[in-house]
Amino acid sequence: MPIRFCRNVKLANIVWASILVILYASAQLSAQDSTAKINVQTNGVSPAVHALQSKGIENFFQLSDRIYSGSAPEGAKAFAELQKLGIKTIITVDGAKPDVETARKYGIRYVHLPFGYDRVPTNQAIRLVKAAEIMPGPIYVHCHHGLHRGPAGAAVICMATEGWTATQAEAWLKLAGTATNYSGLYKSVVQFQPPSSEVLKSVPVNLPETSEVSPLAETMIQIDERFDNLKLLKKIGYQPVASHPDIEPAHEALLLNELVKELFRTPIPAKRGADFQAKLKEMEEASHALHLVLNDRPLDTTKAEAAFQRINNSCASCHKAHRN
Repeated sequence: MPIRFCRNVKLANIVWASILVILYASAQLSAQDSTAKINVQTNGVSPAVHALQSKGIENFFQLSDRIYSGSAPEGAKAFAELQKLGIKTIITVDGAKPDVETARKYGIRYVHLPFGYDRVPTNQAIRLVKAAEIMPGPIYVHCHHGLHRGPAGAAVICMATEGWTATQAEAWLKLAGTATNYSGLYKSVVQFQPPSSEVLKSVPVNLPETSEVSPLAETMIQIDERFDNLKLLKKIGYQPVASHPDIEPAHEALLLNELVKELFRTPIPAKRGADFQAKLKEMEEASHALHLVLNDRPLDTTKAEAAFQRINNSCASCHKAHRN
């Protein structure tokens, strides 16, 4: 009898120990779940939003089952990546002409609805929602780098089609890296009101694959492209790029300088005022200085760095004051 009693006590202890372990594990899981919910509520972003990794696409995010956001697809590999994800439509809000032909090869249709850095215009916001409503999905939204205008356009779409609140939309912009000095983008997103079904019905369904952009926007796109090439060259010590034999350091700096000088020969700077002209002049002088340095042999890396930073600072200053 004593032996059986001891065995029963031992069995009871084992059972209670097991119950306590299960209860503790459940408590831990509940705590983890609570932490996850707190984190989501704290940062304000929709729980569906998560980052993706891809070759040829920067700042790549999935915002919902239907909406994705990121940079402009670069090359066939990037379009192939989008195809693998099932993307059927690409909406670009960038001023650059989209690569419609390559997209078509991968069964993807482009919609080009560009806007500036000052705001998401109401009429364009409505067209974005219309595109998201009638075009086949999933849909990929992009600008150039996927940092500012693209996330703003995607936010407007998600507010109208995914039930996002203004708080979630603003949190998304911050997560995507949208610069807060582009206050107009933030304001137009936070204040956006989804259009009614009546308003959407009045929007034409023939959405353009390419749209006309202003001469200034076209020139700034080309300037951005040259500066992006110089950034790439700087990372590898201004050496030739095996995959891009057409990109030569001094020549890229020269082309950048010529673009700025050409812009000076148009009526645009005068219309923009003295501050814009001064900043454009600084860019012209800085790009000329980099061109001279990159032509010298042996290359003076200290001077090259100083000239590059001068261009970078000039761009940042001009963008902050005048980009729209």
